[in-house]
Amino acid sequence: MLRTRIITALILLAILLPVLYSGNFVAFSVVVIAFFAAAIWECQRLFKKPAPVVMAVIWTVFFSYLLFHLESFSTPLLFALCVAFWLLRLAPLLAKGLPGFGFSNGLLSTLYGIAIFGCFIAIAVLFKISPLYLLSVMVIVWIADIGAYFAGKAFGKHKLAPSISPGKSWEGAIGGWLAVLIIAAMTSFVPQLHDTFAVQLFARKGWLIGGLLLSLISAASVVGDLFESMLKRRAGMKDSSNLLPGHGGVLDRIDALIPVLPLAILLDLWR
Repeated sequence: MLRTRIITALILLAILLPVLYSGNFVAFSVVVIAFFAAAIWECQRLFKKPAPVVMAVIWTVFFSYLLFHLESFSTPLLFALCVAFWLLRLAPLLAKGLPGFGFSNGLLSTLYGIAIFGCFIAIAVLFKISPLYLLSVMVIVWIADIGAYFAGKAFGKHKLAPSISPGKSWEGAIGGWLAVLIIAAMTSFVPQLHDTFAVQLFARKGWLIGGLLLSLISAASVVGDLFESMLKRRAGMKDSSNLLPGHGGVLDRIDALIPVLPLAILLDLWR
């Protein structure tokens, strides 16, 4: 399994990094569209929607059109809606539980689909700022995840959400949060990283407000991870798909990014 995971990761890096740093928006868009199509197809399957391939095609055609017309589309409104959906509807379900596979489920699948849509539009907006800026936001989520894993292994005793993801602990979540704050603070002293998201946040908002906003992003990443885990548990699926051997599906890799990226752009717009 580990060998498969490593091979898949290396192949993905070999594809993504050259495209990311080529500066070619068309090549970048082709890759983003492919990943979006996979993610929205997996979303339809998690909600047990009929004809998931057809629905994924419809979503992807609309996404592809907007991707090349970002300037004529109010992306801040989309990102604000995504954050509102998470705050008012999706995140509270972690405590309340998901509805059954009925009418409410259909509405919920639409909200989550829009959240995924907003995440991928945010990827494009951040890429247009710079590839480094896009990566710097993603790295915050990856640091939170890696920090949570090691802190949980070392100190985890109190379950964070035992009915959703038994392996996660409060100690792990706190460890991931501290890792984000510490590493973000350290990057402020590296001149080559002054154009990254965290450093710019500290520069504009100061250490206290910047730290609080990074804490919010860290918490949002945990919410995104837990929500997808809850969807999989309800659907009786171990992974969202097997498109990425050794890793599961696309949603399994980006679940924590879904609430984070639209939020990050709204924070970036808050000057």
